[in-house]
Amino acid sequence: MTRVMQGVRILEVAEHTFVPAASALLADWGADVIKVEHVSRGDAMRGLASSGIAVVPDDVHVLFEHSNRGKRSIGLDLTSEIGHEILCRLAATADVFLTNKLPSVRAKLKIDVADIRKHNPQIIYVRGTGQGERGPDADRGAYDSLAFWARAGVAAGVMRPEYGEVPVPPAPGFGDSIGGMTIAGGISSALFHRERTGQATTVDVSLMGTAMWSMGQALALSLQLNTPWTPPPAGTRSNPLTGHYATRDGRWLSFTCLQAGRYWASMCKVIGRPEMADDPRFVDHGALMAHSGEAIAILRDAFAERSLAEWRERLADFTGQWCVVQDTLEAVADPQTDANGYIQPCATSEGVPFRLAAAPVQFDECASTPHRAPEFNEHCEEVLGELGFSVDDMLDLKIRGVVT
Repeated sequence: MTRVMQGVRILEVAEHTFVPAASALLADWGADVIKVEHVSRGDAMRGLASSGIAVVPDDVHVLFEHSNRGKRSIGLDLTSEIGHEILCRLAATADVFLTNKLPSVRAKLKIDVADIRKHNPQIIYVRGTGQGERGPDADRGAYDSLAFWARAGVAAGVMRPEYGEVPVPPAPGFGDSIGGMTIAGGISSALFHRERTGQATTVDVSLMGTAMWSMGQALALSLQLNTPWTPPPAGTRSNPLTGHYATRDGRWLSFTCLQAGRYWASMCKVIGRPEMADDPRFVDHGALMAHSGEAIAILRDAFAERSLAEWRERLADFTGQWCVVQDTLEAVADPQTDANGYIQPCATSEGVPFRLAAAPVQFDECASTPHRAPEFNEHCEEVLGELGFSVDDMLDLKIRGVVT
């Protein structure tokens, strides 16, 4: 793979998943990412396994690996004068400063835009926030389950009356990972702008803003119709070749054939009812729409007669758009996943193997290969050595508690 970010240095002062996921992508693409962690506990994400929020295997903290692969780690006390000085010296060598600290914390630690640019006027300064850099909640913390999922209309967009409760996000770090990808794109654009103009920019990405972009078409319709967006009620489909049908063994097939009239005859052959193609109720797209309820009932009964394996075989040559509703392990085993390298192997520092989702952008038709996340403070001496600190200097810093 072409390492498009080779030669770019990212200095990260961030925790959890949202912002670290951005630099993880950039590390996959070749950037040198220096992760500055809390001097004693490290990134709070390292302790997530004991929080009761998620089940994390003892041998590999795969949630941390997802958003911190390929980085270097140094534990640094930013509240100390010398710790802050070390950070500023690192910033002087970096192309990008990346943080998710709240405005009040940035001010307290003296790591805001003006503070960092005193030491590197050309550095691109990047802030990842919950609700945005401005407004009454700018200094209020958030997680993707709040700012992305609940606040921006995403949860409401998948709610159904029959659920009886607010659905939870479909995966740990769901909005965080999407937001991290958005930050990575913003950083890439800012680097390109600086290359062309010589101007360093400030980049802002929020979980709430990312979610509202993801819901952009629904928001536009809501504004135009002055009606909150909700999923269409069950049983209101007008196109029988869209939606989901259950198989005999409890699996689901998903169809999105927007041109129903074009694919109806082919579908009739699939279900063993070729004569229905000439049925006046279904003879063209308009007729199908007018008699959608009847067509849906026929398809529902037909798909319930056979297993998923049988339908895979019967649908193999169907020209319309469809897929199987798969779980995560099935998605990993999907032939398309293997052919395109969407899952990549990795190993911990102790050689324990695991696998991660690959970066979603590929260059020169090659998937990027992730490297493991760093152990806490693993690269302290290496990073300090690059700044010119001697062995004695490092020992003194450790004795004073500035580094771990």
